[in-house]
Amino acid sequence: MGLSAKDSLQLREALQTAVVKCSERCLYQSAKWAAELLDALPEPDLDTPMAEDVAEPAVHPAFAPNPDPAEAALEARELSRYLLARSFFDCKEFERCAAVFLPEPLLASLLGTDPADVAPPKAKGKAKAGAVPAVSSDDRLPELSQKSLFLALYAKIIAGEKHKDEEAEMIMGPHDSGAVVNKQLVVVSRFLARWFAKRKADDADYPPTQGFLEYLYGMVLAKEKNDNLALEYLMQSVHLFPWNWGAWQEMTNLISRVEQLNKIAPHLPQNIMSFIFHANAAVNLYQQGPDQAASVNDLLSIFPTSSFLLTCKALLCYHSKDLFAAEHEFNKVLALHPFRLDALDHYSNILYVLNRRPKLAFLAHLCSNIDKFRPESCVVIGNYYSLLSLHEKAVQYFRRALILDRSCLSAWTLMGHEYVELKNTHAAIESYRRAVDVNRRDYRAWYGLGQTYEVLEMHAYALWYYKKAAGLRPWDAKMWQAVGSCLQKMGRDRDGIKALKRALLADSYYDTATAAAAAAPPSSFAGGGGDRTAQMDPEVLLQIATMYDRLGELDEAKAYMELCLAQEEGINAAADDSAGRAAGGGLGESVAVHDSPGSDAEAEAADPATREGTGVTFATSKARMWLARYAIQTRDYATANRLAMELCQDGVEVEEAKALMRQARSGLAELGSAPGGGASSSVAGEDLHHRRQSRG
Repeated sequence: MGLSAKDSLQLREALQTAVVKCSERCLYQSAKWAAELLDALPEPDLDTPMAEDVAEPAVHPAFAPNPDPAEAALEARELSRYLLARSFFDCKEFERCAAVFLPEPLLASLLGTDPADVAPPKAKGKAKAGAVPAVSSDDRLPELSQKSLFLALYAKIIAGEKHKDEEAEMIMGPHDSGAVVNKQLVVVSRFLARWFAKRKADDADYPPTQGFLEYLYGMVLAKEKNDNLALEYLMQSVHLFPWNWGAWQEMTNLISRVEQLNKIAPHLPQNIMSFIFHANAAVNLYQQGPDQAASVNDLLSIFPTSSFLLTCKALLCYHSKDLFAAEHEFNKVLALHPFRLDALDHYSNILYVLNRRPKLAFLAHLCSNIDKFRPESCVVIGNYYSLLSLHEKAVQYFRRALILDRSCLSAWTLMGHEYVELKNTHAAIESYRRAVDVNRRDYRAWYGLGQTYEVLEMHAYALWYYKKAAGLRPWDAKMWQAVGSCLQKMGRDRDGIKALKRALLADSYYDTATAAAAAAPPSSFAGGGGDRTAQMDPEVLLQIATMYDRLGELDEAKAYMELCLAQEEGINAAADDSAGRAAGGGLGESVAVHDSPGSDAEAEAADPATREGTGVTFATSKARMWLARYAIQTRDYATANRLAMELCQDGVEVEEAKALMRQARSGLAELGSAPGGGASSSVAGEDLHHRRQSRG
């Protein structure tokens, strides 16, 4: 994707206008986002004819008066009060800022009650919250410009959030139920409902809206759980002013499934902001693959040094389990923007999983020097202490992050992990529940709840939470492996086998995606990610075989035990051994699967160079023992003797292996072919020598 010189100049002007408009309304995060994107846009070449032909206007459009005469007149009349309110907001005196335009007596007369006494809506339905109260038609709304009205109402919401944090109890304290609400939401919701209802009246003649009040109303409705109406107003907002990134973020938070994203995509404004929104929403929905990577790389061709887009690219690698590529991308972000703390908590998670202790120590030191009172800094430091197994210290820093921002999702989830390590299951469950309250799309919290209930041996609860996690990450093998293991413990072997086969297929999804990315044009993020050797997880294969054994299906059990054993030799042996068996077991003939690096702290990011085979593991030794016993039962004494000798050399259950070896030799003696004296014994010895050499 490329832009012409004219399009590039128009984009630059639009971003400059966005920074000014958002700053005027104290939407500083949106202004910062637009300014960072503007800085990433390459400077125009002054030698091009296009740049020479364009004359600079006397006044930049960002500072031009409001094109609507009525709004311009109101803004001019309110300029002194607007400057006063703006100064109060910048000094964090939010209630004084709101009172400049909307004093409390005025709000009380409009809403028919004291705003401080308004209770939040108790309706649980998504369409019931935010109902417009019946008030007298004689109550007239104050005649204010949209800019001043937005600033006053926004200050009201921020003041309510401040009081909410002050009234909240200590994090994870005995009275911290998370039920404290922002009491100003109902006030702002009722006011805006009346304001929009008045403008939509048939006989009303008002100037067009600017999109910011729609954004504010959508944000309030979202906090009141009125998701459908909130999404409607937010879409109106981005159509009226598409450069307010805050509105796009609120929409992203409301979209819970890819189908919902695809449904609203045709109704969005067709501009570059919609393209950025779609790429960011896909990342938040844990999507990955060549299409998403190509979208992000197309945007990076326009904004080459954008920290936001580079972070999206790193998170795409993270979600596709390419942790080495994700680490590389975050290194690039840190090199280009060494003082940017946004999303470094994700980077610290990657370093934790990869066991990069020196690099994580450097990152923690860097964050502490930049701003030790940012939630991201506290999460990074907490991860560092967790890697050192100082779990109490880690909990202390995660708590500090939550004191600074109670909606910090990473802190809630990671604190739950630490409480699991400390064997405090009650606190772990509460932490995970609070993480789910912040973001119901966070599969890590659902998975953590499942793990905690499994520790408590409450398998029905654990299964429900594991299924929620698997629904959010249907192509994550760890999720399905957890579901299958839980079903196995509940005695539901048939369902457990289905889930574990799904885990094997889930691994193949990432392998197929990586192969497609490697074959894609250079724009794909995984194009240089190296070859991932396809490999099955021997633990999963052993579990499937064990469940078939319990069901009495010995042929299937033997097939999967042999497939598990073949993983010692690597991909070629496994492929040869599974050619005819995988199809019969429901895996699919053309599926190439590999050992997943897992998800989050459970990931095992193996170096591709070491993925030729697993070597001897506990799972493969268990499979070898089962096959040796099976060979004894079927009177295949030569095979039983060979497998028992391998177990002795492996040093696994040596006494039982020796007993099997004696039993096998006794059987061979009865058949007239004692080991050490016949041709079959010689062949078995040569085969054993060959296998030992190949296994190293």
